[in-house]
Amino acid sequence: MKRFIDTIRNIFKIEDLRSRILITLSYILIYRFGCHVVLPGINPNELAALEAQTADGVLGLLDMFSGGAFSNASIFALGIMPYISASIVVQLLGIAVPYFQKLQREGESGRKKINQITRYLTVGILLLQAPTYLANLYATLPPTAFALSGTFFTVSSVIILTSGTMFVMWLGERITDRGIGNGISLLIMIGIIANLPFAFWAEATARATGVGGGLIILLVELIILFVVFMVSIALVQAVRRIPVQYAKRVVGNKQYGGVRQYIPLKVNAAGVMPIIFAQALMFVPLMLAGFGGEGMGAFAAAFADYTGFWYNLVFAIMIILFTYFYTAVTINPQQMAEDMKKNGGFIPGVKPGKRTVEFLDSIMSKITLPGSIFLAIIAILPAFAMLGGVNAQFAQFYGGTSLLILVGVILDTLQQIESHLLMRHYDGLTKSGRIKGRGSRNAAL
Repeated sequence: MKRFIDTIRNIFKIEDLRSRILITLSYILIYRFGCHVVLPGINPNELAALEAQTADGVLGLLDMFSGGAFSNASIFALGIMPYISASIVVQLLGIAVPYFQKLQREGESGRKKINQITRYLTVGILLLQAPTYLANLYATLPPTAFALSGTFFTVSSVIILTSGTMFVMWLGERITDRGIGNGISLLIMIGIIANLPFAFWAEATARATGVGGGLIILLVELIILFVVFMVSIALVQAVRRIPVQYAKRVVGNKQYGGVRQYIPLKVNAAGVMPIIFAQALMFVPLMLAGFGGEGMGAFAAAFADYTGFWYNLVFAIMIILFTYFYTAVTINPQQMAEDMKKNGGFIPGVKPGKRTVEFLDSIMSKITLPGSIFLAIIAILPAFAMLGGVNAQFAQFYGGTSLLILVGVILDTLQQIESHLLMRHYDGLTKSGRIKGRGSRNAAL
């Protein structure tokens, strides 16, 4: 306890770190406030039907990722998912389209151009999703909920919803630049955490009544939740170390090299990005179906039930594929082999150059497969929790996107705080002084 108090004191002794934390908290407060600002022309006292619609199912997931803004008919109702969807499209284009491949090789200037294209694409997606969201409001809420209607209300609401998401995106970028942690990931995490007290209270109330098996069952659920949480941390931090031998060099009277070091290759090098990407795409059928209207076909209906077989099968397959895709984007065996060769290093038993590239690529493929399968299993655990009688909202914390985002983002943020402490010769947050996050590249959305 004393160590924890001393660490908090040290954090606030560092002016830059203190400023970054306060800036981050300020932007988060602005975001949470905006999640409760209802669209102009809608009576906030008439949202009961919308809240009931988002109590469970895929719409419940969408509401959780928006921090409750979806069920509040808020100006931030569409959340940050349109930006995530645009990012997916742009990254996929980076594989297939030469123009985007060229931009990726241009360094900072290319990155700025890609970010600009992503923003334009986000606006395009929002202009499609905003009318669909309004159509859902018209179909769900009673006529008395609308103080305004007609073309003016529709056009103004589309503009407000689009601007709201772009503002949330801007908040995330400001947190990344001036605050602590990855801004957009933090905003998603805060939205998830905001639902945790209500979900736990609903589950505890249900168990306390005796209908759900009593408080003993609640205790068992909490133990299982703790185990899944620890397993998720182990998955995020698991690495395989590849030995690298450095040749001896003699310069003057001093000897350099001749020592063995290790390259830590992460079992889950992609972090939580595959599950975020897959989840964003799983919302697409529901968006196209008008958020579950009467005309929803059998295809969209199958993807509206996230306890169903087809939803979880497709979700798991997409996570595995996105894990390989994002690992390929993040890890470059060619560059690693060249760096080793320049520094006089080699992997024992493997020839430098092409053989080293093939060896590293083979190792990454072998460790990524079980990592991706394990990630997919954790992602679909909430479905099994709900089949076991756990409240739909509380079940989302038994794995899935919610838990993995919480684990990944918390570790990344703590890693950045610890880096500031160690850089100024203060003790870190743990006795070892090392918190293993997903890495700076993996943390970015």
